[in-house]
Amino acid sequence: MLLPAGAAPDARLLLIGRALRAFTDGFVAILLPVYLLTLGLGKWEVGLISTATLLGSALATVAVGQWGHRFPQRRLLLAAAWLMAATGLLLAGLGGIGAFWPLLIVAFVGTMNPSSGDVSVFLPLEHARLAESAHGEARTFLFARYTFVGALCAATGSLATAIPQVLTDAGLAQLDALRLMFVAYGLTGVLIFVLYRALPDHRMHEQAASPEPLGPSRGIVIKLAALFSVDAFAGGLIVNTLLALWLFERFDLSLAAAGQFFFWAGLLSAGSQLAAPWVARHIGLINTMVFTHIPSSVCLVLAAFADSLPVKAKAARTRQTPPSPTACRWRSRCCSCAAPCRRWTCRRDRPSSWRW
Repeated sequence: MLLPAGAAPDARLLLIGRALRAFTDGFVAILLPVYLLTLGLGKWEVGLISTATLLGSALATVAVGQWGHRFPQRRLLLAAAWLMAATGLLLAGLGGIGAFWPLLIVAFVGTMNPSSGDVSVFLPLEHARLAESAHGEARTFLFARYTFVGALCAATGSLATAIPQVLTDAGLAQLDALRLMFVAYGLTGVLIFVLYRALPDHRMHEQAASPEPLGPSRGIVIKLAALFSVDAFAGGLIVNTLLALWLFERFDLSLAAAGQFFFWAGLLSAGSQLAAPWVARHIGLINTMVFTHIPSSVCLVLAAFADSLPVKAKAARTRQTPPSPTACRWRSRCCSCAAPCRRWTCRRDRPSSWRW
């Protein structure tokens, strides 16, 4: 049920790993600004730490694209899982980390994700593995399920933001309750490490081949990279962490209410993944991308100028409703265009780090 026909069985492990990461990303992105403010940091520091997570992720993708072919994919995925575990435990205060500069370094080096989509080092590694797990239309369906599972589990994970509030009402200090959530994030990294240990290991000589140029696909990849760069730049202005910070400061939103807000927005986004292929078949991929972005952008502008929280919430949720620009098909197309040794960087969120 989880895998499309024709996909390799080990792709199931990647989908389960994606689900676990998305669930933790769903609550960590919302809790991060509250946690940092509770530690005594200011809004400016919260923004810098959120930026550091994205910048570090981009540079990690450059490193994977440059040198990743020299190592077995399984080894890199296991290393990423350990990095996720270390990120969660260090942010939770292991080793006495609580000042701005140590937290900034952890955010830059680690796997923390402040946005609704996956921007960690896992993404190019899992994409490369997924591209080898299926071919043709089966690859597109596999990427569709990967995207849908991630969006659905991220939406569900956002509901877990109410847990610290419940623990605080039960008598636990707010800071300790928030730290427990980051411990859960780190333990999820350990669980993913155990999960990915079951992945079959590719032979070293298959991984050690030197990269080949993109060849005929060069022009396609450059055009897609330019297109995704514009979209990623705009998306970076409204990552979930900064949006949550704005809602907390502007409307004094509770953690439970914020979780519900992001749950419904994420659920609508996940549903749009199912509608996108049907729309694309009728009006084409380009038209789907363009004509769904227009109402989405209008709703975002309306949300910015709305005075009341209910109106703002409705506009923000409506923004997630139009079918997304078939991200699964674009990712599948990128990976199918690139030679196997170039699939390390088939990544939507940081196209500027692609190498050719």
